[in-house]
Amino acid sequence: MKLAAILITLLLSALPPLLAAEDTSTPPLPANQPNESIATDVLVRVVAHGAMVLGDEVGGARITITDVATGRLLATGLQRGEPGDQTQIMRTPRIMEEPRYSSLPSASFSTTLFIDRPTLVDIAVQGPLEYPWAMQRASKTVLLIPGQAMKNDGIVLHLYGFIVQIEAPAPGTPLVAKEDVTLKASVRTLSGSLVRPYGDWDSRKVKIYGEVLIGQHVVERLQMFYTGEKSRFEAPFFVPLPTEAPDGITLRVVAADEAGDHFGAGEAKYPVLPEQVRPSKR
Repeated sequence: MKLAAILITLLLSALPPLLAAEDTSTPPLPANQPNESIATDVLVRVVAHGAMVLGDEVGGARITITDVATGRLLATGLQRGEPGDQTQIMRTPRIMEEPRYSSLPSASFSTTLFIDRPTLVDIAVQGPLEYPWAMQRASKTVLLIPGQAMKNDGIVLHLYGFIVQIEAPAPGTPLVAKEDVTLKASVRTLSGSLVRPYGDWDSRKVKIYGEVLIGQHVVERLQMFYTGEKSRFEAPFFVPLPTEAPDGITLRVVAADEAGDHFGAGEAKYPVLPEQVRPSKR
């Protein structure tokens, strides 16, 4: 018993020095002088929510950085580069601090701002630039500290939606009344990733349908099916008579993922010819 008491006393007497040896200091003060403008690196990355980075394949994204207090434009430019590694982004487990988009090369926008005080900025992004009808916009307010660089993934902004592109019949092609025509369209994420059954972006979870419109009125809704080719879907329909559609028809394809909050649509207009009239072949 006496030996145990002596050991406990020795352990307790050793605790204060151990605690005192712990480093509880914060990082050193900034090197710049007060009121001195200092270079501050800012990295912005625009991604399709739940998908890849908006890279060159879809035209990238436009980024604008504005001083909230003064409204002054601080920087603007384009995000360029690769969409990133699909395995790293979509399938690799990681802890909170680990980068998702920058562990391997992926598109980004970087700039250097010279600021002399903590500055609240508005970062606005818009993309994908190659597909104006699918373009989305997002913004985020961020406080920048002089000399404190944004690294790794940077400031990440997410865009929601799909790129829906009608591929057949070619937009503007005259259609002959009462003919059986196949509507074909592709559906991709805003980063250009393929939407297909059993893929990382599973079309079985997305409502994909077509519509035939005369004016603003939907006259037929079409269930579209995967063709087995990349991200293409199709459905047949009959062309209405010219008397029913004197100004032609509009074809619309809609993709709606309610679980992921992604929605997209593509449209194209077509003149309608009488049955006996066939467009000349070249």
